[in-house]
Amino acid sequence: MDTIYDAKLLIVDDNAELLALLCEQLRGAGYGHIRTAQSCAAARACFAAEQPELMILDINLPDGDGFSLFRALRAKADVPALFLSARDADADRLFGLGLGADDYLTKPFLMQELLLRVQHILQRAYRAELSRTKPAPLQLGERCVDLNDAIVTLPEGKTLALTATELALLRKLAENRGHIVTYDALCAAVWGADYYGYENSLGVHIRHLREKLEAEPGAPQFLRTVRGIGYKLTKGEEA
Repeated sequence: MDTIYDAKLLIVDDNAELLALLCEQLRGAGYGHIRTAQSCAAARACFAAEQPELMILDINLPDGDGFSLFRALRAKADVPALFLSARDADADRLFGLGLGADDYLTKPFLMQELLLRVQHILQRAYRAELSRTKPAPLQLGERCVDLNDAIVTLPEGKTLALTATELALLRKLAENRGHIVTYDALCAAVWGADYYGYENSLGVHIRHLREKLEAEPGAPQFLRTVRGIGYKLTKGEEA
């Protein structure tokens, strides 16, 4: 896969309404390859027809339980998995993680939290595969960005250097071009898991980045704010 959004997802839950909502939200975030199942039998059939790159599994299913299903599917292939369950007891969570699941999220949950966890699992599990693709020059209107050398070339030939922070931000946005990247995801990409306290600095770095990427930084065409959520680096046809 070239980006995490190329990943094939398998969602298993017996709640049809929740399945529809999950599909809607994941597709809205940019994931285009999603299969669903409402039972263990249907999940096994989906897995056999097309091996997913991430499984999202409920535990309470009509013909079995998600723990047993996970073990059966993992015996066939080492596919990352996230348990999604109403069981919130520590024993269940620890049991699921002990089986080898990558994460465990209890219902009810914030949809944005689920999207972040899916993003993090895919990035962690497929880091080597994703890193094999050397980033091509990033064309933003008449400006060209070399993400390898951290250089922005202006139309007249003048070049501007990106700082390490600006480069980290732009790499994260470029990896997800056309998709929203949340404030939290951007902060984590730049400052790591312990980014608390840096949130206010993010806007300052974005402003400096726009001054180098945009012909009119005050009315950006490419590096857009998605109010209350994060930022998005638009594709050419969106600009």
